[in-house]
Amino acid sequence: MFPALEINLSAIEENAREVVRFCDSYGMQVVGVTKGVCGDPKIAKAMLNSGIHIFGDSRIQNIEKMRENNINARFMLIRSPMVSEIEKVVELADYSINSELSVLKKLSEASLEHRKSHKVIIMVDVGDRREGIMPSDFVPFLREARKLRGIEIVGIGTNVGCFGGVLPSPKNHDILRKLKEKAKSILGTNNLIISSGGTVVLNLLEERQSSYGISQLRIGEGILLGTDSTGNRVIPWLRQDTFTLEAEIIEVKWKPSLPEGSMGKDAFGNTPIFEDKGTRKRAILAIGKQDIEVRGLFPLYNGIEVLGGSSDHTIIDITESEVPLTVGDTVKFKLSYSAMLRGMTSPYVHKVYIYKN
Repeated sequence: MFPALEINLSAIEENAREVVRFCDSYGMQVVGVTKGVCGDPKIAKAMLNSGIHIFGDSRIQNIEKMRENNINARFMLIRSPMVSEIEKVVELADYSINSELSVLKKLSEASLEHRKSHKVIIMVDVGDRREGIMPSDFVPFLREARKLRGIEIVGIGTNVGCFGGVLPSPKNHDILRKLKEKAKSILGTNNLIISSGGTVVLNLLEERQSSYGISQLRIGEGILLGTDSTGNRVIPWLRQDTFTLEAEIIEVKWKPSLPEGSMGKDAFGNTPIFEDKGTRKRAILAIGKQDIEVRGLFPLYNGIEVLGGSSDHTIIDITESEVPLTVGDTVKFKLSYSAMLRGMTSPYVHKVYIYKN
């Protein structure tokens, strides 16, 4: 059944093991981030087998799915909880990241009601401009948060790269180290986590040979794909043969490379740009932007170019393909993180699990 996403659990297991080994050398705990695979239990199990014992996901439904499938681990909600899901968060997540006092108060109330202690990490914005309180607001925020019963503040955290593309640096992580010293005196404990994410932080550690005080690293893409989108690199000590998309050809025609007629925008509101290459042999694949990030497809056959797509079609140039292709044949692709994310989310993409060393 096509389109199909082939998932190599052996390669993911090996990547997870290598990341754990690397982080262990710096005294860091790894949080395996499963949001990119919708909390897939088989993939979580592969990570668990490799020594990851905390899983981070941005959706409480995915955490619930993993628990229901007997993933015996601790779970962290790595998106600030919605007020509407507080009861579920306290029930299902051991930890959550937070940056709003009003949400912490709701967590406190729910934790007391259920006679549980919920662990929280206070998020600080060190420059990427996604979630987190500003460093100048940290001390008054923490003084208020520490008054709340039912929750335990176990650390401070940040995220870099995912929104603003800001790279991790000694400077932005030194902000966390200084805030940790202030937090120790306010909370009366030395045992505080500095939690950082995501995959791009690995590059900082490799280059600088220092942990910069980080004691916990939340990482998904590096384990799942062996790549680092923010750092724009393939991680040389990890495997990239983890996810392969296979899609079927439904049309093959020789066509002019330029559209003909008055031009407007495409179905997604973009203005397409085309290069005149004369008449070319094109194929259409039965997969589109509803299922995949077309720009994140990288053909495994030489001589194939991805031209673009609509909601249900992907158009490729096969004029110079190293293999002959016709209707009914399939083409395989490697994926970017965004393509993997969309493919795992789509119910129209069949998931096939393999073990291949």
